[in-house]
Amino acid sequence: MLIDFFYTLRAAKLPVSVKEYLTLLEALKEGVVGPKAAPEGEGGSSGYSVDDFYYLSRTSLVKDEKHYDKFDRAFSAYFKGVELLTDFTKDIPLEWLRKNLELNLSPEEKAAIEKMGWDELMETLKKRFEEQKERHEGGSKWIGTGGTSPFGANGYNPQGIRIGQDKSRNKNAVKVWDQRAYQDYDDTQELGTRNIKVALRRLRKFAREGHEDELDLEDTIRKTAENAGYLDIRMRPERHNNVKVLLLMDVGGTMDEHIARVEELFSATKTEFKHLEFYYFHNCVYDFMWKNNRRRYSEKFPTWDIIRKYNKDYKLIFVGDATMSPYEILQPGGSVEYNNEEAGAEWIQRLTNAFPKFVWINPEPQGVWQYRQSISIMQQLMNQRMYPLTIKGIEEAMRLLTK
Repeated sequence: MLIDFFYTLRAAKLPVSVKEYLTLLEALKEGVVGPKAAPEGEGGSSGYSVDDFYYLSRTSLVKDEKHYDKFDRAFSAYFKGVELLTDFTKDIPLEWLRKNLELNLSPEEKAAIEKMGWDELMETLKKRFEEQKERHEGGSKWIGTGGTSPFGANGYNPQGIRIGQDKSRNKNAVKVWDQRAYQDYDDTQELGTRNIKVALRRLRKFAREGHEDELDLEDTIRKTAENAGYLDIRMRPERHNNVKVLLLMDVGGTMDEHIARVEELFSATKTEFKHLEFYYFHNCVYDFMWKNNRRRYSEKFPTWDIIRKYNKDYKLIFVGDATMSPYEILQPGGSVEYNNEEAGAEWIQRLTNAFPKFVWINPEPQGVWQYRQSISIMQQLMNQRMYPLTIKGIEEAMRLLTK
C-alpha cells in the first residue's frame, strides 16, 4: 500500500532502493512502530503514529543526512493535510482541522470582527479545550476551520491562534500550535552577483598575523637594491581579516519567502569573515538559540551563554523580517512556539547592551515597514539601526559597524 510513497520519494530524486523499501515494509510488519510495538492499554494507541512512521521511514530509506531536506519535502507532499501537533497541553483531533472550505471575507467584514487581548485569548482557548467535543466548521466560537473563530485554520481573525494549517495566510496569528521543521540556510549557495561581497568588505579590517610565510615583494626589491644586487628575500605574515562577527538569523515562517536572498548573504558572510559565529532563532530572540534546525530542541544554546562567550569586540548582525505579532516581542509567553518566561524585548536589549556594534538587516521591502507594527517596535529596540537587504542597505549597515 506504500508503493506510491516509494515512487514519490524516487520522483523527488532520492536514492531509495527497492531493498530499502522492503526493509521498511518488514519493519512495519514486525511492529517496530504502531499498535504492535505498544499495544492498547500498555501505553500504545489504536493506530499508527505519523510521527513514528516518519522517523522509521527516514531511518530505513535515507542513508545520508544530506538528503533529509528532500525527504522532508517528499514526505510532506505525500501526507499533505496530516498535521503533527506539538504537545503544549493536549492534542487536538485532526478531524476538527480537516480543510473542507477556506474563508474569504471582504475588507468591511474583516474590520467588523473584534479581536481578543492576550489574556482573554489564552483563557478562552483553555475553555474551548475543556468544552469542545466535536468538529466545527464556519463558526466564530469553537476550534475549527473556515470561520471567524480565533482558534483553527483556513478562516480569518485579526488576532488568533493558528491550529492545523500548513502555512500562514494572513500573518495575524499570535501563536502557532503546530510543530514545524525549519531548514538550515545553505552557506555554499553560489551567488548570482559579487555585489553582496563587495558591500560586506566595508567591514573588513586587515592585520598581518601568524607565521612569516608570504613573500614581501616590495621589501625584497628594496633590500636587494641596498645590497648592490645580491638577492635578499624578505618574508612577512599573511594578511587576515580580524573582524569578528556574530550573526543571528531568523528562520522559518514568513522568512521562507526570503530563503534565497538570505542564503546569498549567509554564503557571502562566511566567505568574507574568518571570525564568524552564527545562530538561528524564530521571529524574536528568547532564552535560547540553535545552530542546526534539525536538532533545535535537543541542542539548544542558552542566550545567556552566548552573551558571556563572545566579547564586545564582536559585531552583532541580526537578519530577519521582524514580521510577527507584537506580543512575540513584548509579552512573556508571547512566542508562537513555547511559553517564554521573559519577553523577547528583554533579550534584544541584553544582546545590544553586550555588543555595542549592532545592526538589523531586514529582507522585507522597506516600503512595507511602516505598515507592520512589529517592525516599528523592533526598530525602536534597535535604535533605528535597521537596514533593508539590498546592496545599499548592506553598505550602510557595514559603514555604521565600522564607526
